[in-house]
Amino acid sequence: MTVTAHPSVLPEAAFEAALRAAPDTKFGVYVHVPFCATRCGYCDFNTYTAGELGTAASPQSWLDALQRELDLAATMIGSRARPADTVFVGGGTPSLLGAGVLAEVLATIRSTFGLQPDAEVTSEANPESTSPQFFDDIRAAGYTRVSLGMQSAASHVLSALDRTHTPGRAIAAAREARNAGFRHINLDLIYGTPGERDADLDASLDAVLTAGADHVSAYALIVEDGTALARRIKRGELPAPDDDVLAARYERIDSRLSAAGFSWYEVSNWAQGPESVCRHNIGYWDESNWWGAGPGAHSHVGGVRWWNVKHPARYAAELGEGRLPISGAETLTAAERHLEYVMLTTRMRGGLELARLSAPERAAAQRCADDGLVTIRAGRMLLTDRGRLLADGVVRAIVTAGDAG
Repeated sequence: MTVTAHPSVLPEAAFEAALRAAPDTKFGVYVHVPFCATRCGYCDFNTYTAGELGTAASPQSWLDALQRELDLAATMIGSRARPADTVFVGGGTPSLLGAGVLAEVLATIRSTFGLQPDAEVTSEANPESTSPQFFDDIRAAGYTRVSLGMQSAASHVLSALDRTHTPGRAIAAAREARNAGFRHINLDLIYGTPGERDADLDASLDAVLTAGADHVSAYALIVEDGTALARRIKRGELPAPDDDVLAARYERIDSRLSAAGFSWYEVSNWAQGPESVCRHNIGYWDESNWWGAGPGAHSHVGGVRWWNVKHPARYAAELGEGRLPISGAETLTAAERHLEYVMLTTRMRGGLELARLSAPERAAAQRCADDGLVTIRAGRMLLTDRGRLLADGVVRAIVTAGDAG
């Protein structure tokens, strides 16, 4: 793996080679919004509160820098890339910026990269920083999809996560988005939070199924080092998540959502039909290309990945000097690209192609099938229901066999 840390180095040749080899490869744009009103106890994302930033950066300085980055990026790629198939504005809390700024972001992407006629355009949102007018305005600006951070319908669970919205606000926001004309609405759930009971999860699922959402993402709580939650667990104030409880909760989520007409398409994601899947996230999982704009954002084109400097002030300063704010880059070897293929594709409902595995890896896949973790059908390896609970173990088995072979 080749790693470069100098901000002036950009693998421009990779664009040329990748776009010549695969001009029809899907192309996405990710925009990172680094601002939050408060910091959630479980979060280790590249986000900052106003108090943490002080006068070092502001939403306006971020927007000015973002527009410069998109201009530079589009100049580099020029007509060699197809217009964006998907746009995803994440964070952080994009809705904290207001509909006007989000409209400016999308207008800049439209005027630089361009958008496909059927482009999927998503914004994440915190329920507390939305309103009916907010949804009306971003829908009018061209957004087609909203992803709302619900996490739970139980107030004590939200409190343990340091979430600030009230239990019913996420559901109200989903309905407001539906009334504004959004057909595609995602609700995020986190399960396994200390203090969460089975009844709390059922209440959350009841709420989700009455909200009009057509997509649900559900993630087991991961305790990241350095977070406030990790410190509370280390001090013994809260118990650590229990693996057996997490597995039981996952099965409950899948059962309830499946009975309501949702189907899983990735281990942590369910949609009501093919038109409801998150096309942008699929782009991450199927080796597509994307440009990540904003502080700390990651990009990928043709096996070359790079990432921006993290702090909003330095990000703006680099762009103010006319430089793309790249902190480092890596060119993935064939072995590393294969590893990513196995790691990501195994988690998808469609599974992975056995033909892309080595002989030792195919033998490992067969052993997983003998253990009931996968099925092998029509030349593909597919996770079983039990295998979804142990997807990481399936990946490790195949990767380890490949390394040994």
